[in-house]
Amino acid sequence: MAPPRATGWQRPPQLSPAAIAGYKRAAAEAAAAMVADGMRVGLGSGSTVAYLLPALAQRELRTLTCVATSQSTERAARKLGLTVRSLDDLGELDLAIDGADQVDPRGWLIKGGGAAHTREKIVAAASRRFVVIASAEKVVSALGPPVPLELLRFGLRSTLAAVGNARLREGAGVSPDGGLIADYWGPVGDPRRLAARLSAIPGVVEHGLFAPEMVSLILIAGEAGVERRAGGGER
Repeated sequence: MAPPRATGWQRPPQLSPAAIAGYKRAAAEAAAAMVADGMRVGLGSGSTVAYLLPALAQRELRTLTCVATSQSTERAARKLGLTVRSLDDLGELDLAIDGADQVDPRGWLIKGGGAAHTREKIVAAASRRFVVIASAEKVVSALGPPVPLELLRFGLRSTLAAVGNARLREGAGVSPDGGLIADYWGPVGDPRRLAARLSAIPGVVEHGLFAPEMVSLILIAGEAGVERRAGGGER
């Protein structure tokens, strides 16, 4: 792993676990307030979305229908009484809400710490608006590694060699659809150029770089409250 100075990445400020939890809850509640009855909403994965689910359930929106990007999100949503259906059943979604691992000043995201970035990108692309919820420590001056990857099992060694500076993830190293999860540890530099290079490699199912034009709104919660940043895809 290259040191932060070599990649242009700067470590986010250190915050206490209690502060981070409070910020995640604030961002999630702000996003939940945007949801109206009758909407079809995509639910992302991860620790910030864990605060979104009870906030949505508390709204008691009787005709809200959701799509989940992971089995864990689906189980948690159903347990709270939310209606979950498949994306193929619902088609275009009104809104998708998800967290991020990193957010840069231009609105580029790195996602996929929970290994569901392929599904998350599909759901975001199928939504009229994609809202990102994040706590303040996720904001960086420039994106840095790791960049999550989902890879095919076939030809894995060749795919890893083509990517370069990548290694399989230990532990939760399988996507919800059975793909292998790896992380790219090289410099990010220009995220658009890296995204294009990774997408062009056969065997790479999807990467965790999300372009600004996919994002409608970013809600960043910090000490001063919830900041609303328009994304490149706002309409």
